[in-house]
Amino acid sequence: MTLLIWFAALALFAQLASIAFVIAVKQRHRKRESHPAPRPPVTLIRPICGLENNLERCLASSFKLDWPAYEILFCVAKADDPAAALVRRLMAEHPHIAARLLVGEDLFSANPKMNNVVKGWRSARHDWIVMTDSNVLMPSDTIDRMMARWDGETGLVCSPPAGTEPENFGAHLESAWLDSFQARWQLFADAAGFGFAQGKSMLFSRQLITHLGGFERLGEEVAEDAAATILIRSAGLNVRLVHEPFPQPLGERDIAAVWKRQLRWARLRRASFPLYFLPEIFTGAALPMAAMITLAATGTLPLAAPFVYLAAWYAGELMLARAYGWPSGWRILPAMLIRDLLLPALFVTAWFGSGFEWRGNAMTVADNDNGRTARIRQAVARTRDKAREKARALVAARTH
Repeated sequence: MTLLIWFAALALFAQLASIAFVIAVKQRHRKRESHPAPRPPVTLIRPICGLENNLERCLASSFKLDWPAYEILFCVAKADDPAAALVRRLMAEHPHIAARLLVGEDLFSANPKMNNVVKGWRSARHDWIVMTDSNVLMPSDTIDRMMARWDGETGLVCSPPAGTEPENFGAHLESAWLDSFQARWQLFADAAGFGFAQGKSMLFSRQLITHLGGFERLGEEVAEDAAATILIRSAGLNVRLVHEPFPQPLGERDIAAVWKRQLRWARLRRASFPLYFLPEIFTGAALPMAAMITLAATGTLPLAAPFVYLAAWYAGELMLARAYGWPSGWRILPAMLIRDLLLPALFVTAWFGSGFEWRGNAMTVADNDNGRTARIRQAVARTRDKAREKARALVAARTH
């Protein structure tokens, strides 16, 4: 019983301490944050594939960025994709912004997204490149906030998605997963100097990526963010996160689709970072609550203890959601509880099977070529010092 008490106590401490740390970091950087100067020209690459919730609003935000010089490259695999017609109309409505629609794909990897956007990378006119998914709403200061995080030890800046504007329970469940759970732990890892890339929004230096072997390196893993994390860390550089994640308006979500998406991401994490994936079994309230219920049922703790414990656990998450402006109404509480009850099942299911579907494409984590990844690490390790010098030179060139 003593072991259960310690486990529940440590779990609650980790929950509340990580939340307090992330809120404190946010408040500290909000006071210090300043705009980078000068502001170099940027290429924005946005892959599109079919119609989805809030697509027009998210893509239209590309034309409203507060940045002096940038171009937009919309990338689509097929000319008859219904999203292509929307992009053509948006470009016609914003003729003052340089924008192009690029059609076609280069099947160089197992990742359909990379096969779609590689033409944008090759066509980009500028060395600084932001790649943002079509379902992300870009605030007007998006590029400012990403550039502000780049320093001489940085090789990539990204933003996890913040699930906003949920309209049904499935969307609230996804918001509870994306925001106070996943984004919180990613922000915590970043503040601790151990950031992971997130493919929703990423800022690259083309010079640096070329120096490390080229854009095609991002196709060495099924998930481009995993490949980017491995590549950047192997070069001795850091992945940084923006301090406030960019919003992804959710609208309505199907619960089954939310589960499939989380299972896909879990299997990809397990395949790319198995040692980091193992501790995920201890996240969420399910196991600590089971311990508390056992302690209360055996008379070790009062019967009210599990309820007090649960209230403290989710009070911290609600404080975090409110601090960041994420959904925090009464409907998010049952979504958080359901999420935590599903986490152990997600962890176990992620270890069995490797297949998943992404935008109609049947894929498998077995497509990861760990042998190739090892060779990349060895090759990049040989140029680690040069990569760091290149990163510092990029900062110096931008600020002088």
